[in-house]
Amino acid sequence: MNKYKLTLLPDLLVICRLHSDFPIPELPLHESGFYSVTRTADEVSLVCREESIPAGFPVEKAFRLLKVEGPLDFSLTGVLASLLKPLADAAIPVFTISTYDTDYILVRDSQLDQALRALSSVAVVNR
Repeated sequence: MNKYKLTLLPDLLVICRLHSDFPIPELPLHESGFYSVTRTADEVSLVCREESIPAGFPVEKAFRLLKVEGPLDFSLTGVLASLLKPLADAAIPVFTISTYDTDYILVRDSQLDQALRALSSVAVVNR
């Protein structure tokens, strides 16, 4: 079995929950850092660096981001399942994001070393 290739991105990120009718904040598009905005009928989830979040909303801090090296073909199955199973077995909670090209896994910074050990059986991580 080939191991997946992951890259640990450098930023420390937060996950913020905004009201569904809250205007999406302007984020610095010119920066190379990662951010994600997802709007549903119930909420807006914002993943970004801490200095970009609006005040007064629930936030979970100190996450690290693992990028699955892609692009991943749409016909592939089980990519996230293969990566998330060892993390679940190690009792490491995750927050995932998928894009057109690839998948991202966020783990708490305090559990990063444990997560990397758990993933070592299925992935090679570029730090």
